[in-house]
Amino acid sequence: MRSRPSSGRPRDLGPPEFLVDRSLSQVLLPTELREAGLTVHTLTEVYGERVAQETEDIAWIALAAQQGWVVLTKDDHIRRRPAERQAIEDGNVRVFCLTNAGLTFADQASYFVSNRFRIIQASRKPGPYLYGVYEDRIRKLWPLDR
Repeated sequence: MRSRPSSGRPRDLGPPEFLVDRSLSQVLLPTELREAGLTVHTLTEVYGERVAQETEDIAWIALAAQQGWVVLTKDDHIRRRPAERQAIEDGNVRVFCLTNAGLTFADQASYFVSNRFRIIQASRKPGPYLYGVYEDRIRKLWPLDR
């Protein structure tokens, strides 16, 4: 029996692992997400505090791609900056972004935690893409043609 060609979807190896961008809390938010049952990595844990602050976005985006991690950020402009967008495209990275950078920590945590099942479900689709994360929903923001 011949196997069917791959659909390009990530294999279901369980829930995704997440990388939290430095634009979000590197301690409080990851703690909340872990308490909600998610596997979370921070740039500080991966690189160390000093190096994490100096690491360019394209470098940690490439790391997320290499590890198969889903990115959580509040930097909505990441999809508009050519180098970062190219890194997301090249690595087929899956990004979920808070679209309101003025949210309190409690609201940031609430938006991600209350949408965690939607995020997990959407992240089963191959990237590249960026979803906006809102209080009670997620919405694909880029690319819009898929």
